[in-house]
Amino acid sequence: MSSLVPQPPDALLGLIALFKADPRPDKIDLGVGVFRDATGATPVMRAVKSAEALLLSNQSSKSYLGAEGDEIYTGLLGRLVLGSERAASDRIAGIQTPGGTGALRLGAELIGRAWPDATVWIGTPTWPNHGPIFSAAGLAIRSHRFYDVASATIDFDGMMSDLAAAKADDILLLHGCGHNPTGAWFAPSQWAQIAELCVRKGLIPFVDLAYQGLDDGLEEDAVLARAVLERVPSAFLAYSCDKNFGLYRDRVGGLWVQWESLREVPLVRGNLLALARSLWSMPPDHGAAIVRTILQSPELTADWTTELTAMRERINGLRRMLASVHPRLSPIAAQRGMFAMLPITPADVVGLREAHGVYMTDNGRINIAGLTTKSVPAFVAGLAPRLAESKQIR
Repeated sequence: MSSLVPQPPDALLGLIALFKADPRPDKIDLGVGVFRDATGATPVMRAVKSAEALLLSNQSSKSYLGAEGDEIYTGLLGRLVLGSERAASDRIAGIQTPGGTGALRLGAELIGRAWPDATVWIGTPTWPNHGPIFSAAGLAIRSHRFYDVASATIDFDGMMSDLAAAKADDILLLHGCGHNPTGAWFAPSQWAQIAELCVRKGLIPFVDLAYQGLDDGLEEDAVLARAVLERVPSAFLAYSCDKNFGLYRDRVGGLWVQWESLREVPLVRGNLLALARSLWSMPPDHGAAIVRTILQSPELTADWTTELTAMRERINGLRRMLASVHPRLSPIAAQRGMFAMLPITPADVVGLREAHGVYMTDNGRINIAGLTTKSVPAFVAGLAPRLAESKQIR
């Protein structure tokens, strides 16, 4: 007799189905977390197309990669993420993964082997899949305060108060930039306090860096995560190329582990490879080969960064536009990344969907890039009555 139990349907997949079934021509999709251009399309980036053309003409084999994946890709991407000096450190072990989700799960499995009694501390709200990834690896989860929806500000005092209960070798999950779902981010002084807390209590930071280049710039979006790694003896960093290279369906990512004991780094790498072998055997090559080809070419890198800059400027321009049309949306201008969380109730979300064809997740998270300059007025017109100060927020 099977002991399987029914699983709740994925809310985002259900939202996608509802949007597709809606016949209204002016419907607005703010739920799916993909970049969209001014026409509403999710294009293949120019540098990606060029890299694919080079691969088509020059790639000589489709033979297996090892469990470590493309080591040239990992090295080049590591310099982009960590900086050249830290990426070359003998205390760092890096491995290619199937997307940022694969990196998170691989890190979770390694944590389960190294510190099976560790608790993973996750701020609320967060990306819905964060908790399940770590729980599936058998790790205990505890939440800490992070964001106050009503005031649209980080509850830093609440976070630090909650983390007073964390113990040595517990894991602190941190969004590297472009916080999903809120768009809020720590000030440099707050990052410094987080790093000091990790050092003082022996916490191990696990940075999820999924949007590098889409906040303020490639270097700017990595500098604070790097600063945390500089302070602590051990740390994890999961990375996704989905958004900044537009490689959503190719599942391109990486995991870097910084280990306190230099002598044990080969042991860490051996465990990463063994875990990867059991999880996915060998990572898919195509997307990583595209990233490698771009980063190996100064011309393609320049074209990629130009297009990435345009993507970032579009998102931040939409933020400023939204913030200017209603006072309760004003905090959105100072936030960064693709997402923002609206101060509305789940009932408001349903009302917007039914009356105006505006689709978003039940917690009020919106993908800023799902808007256009033409759709913002209609969106705000439907939203404004639901932004009254007297509303009872979640």
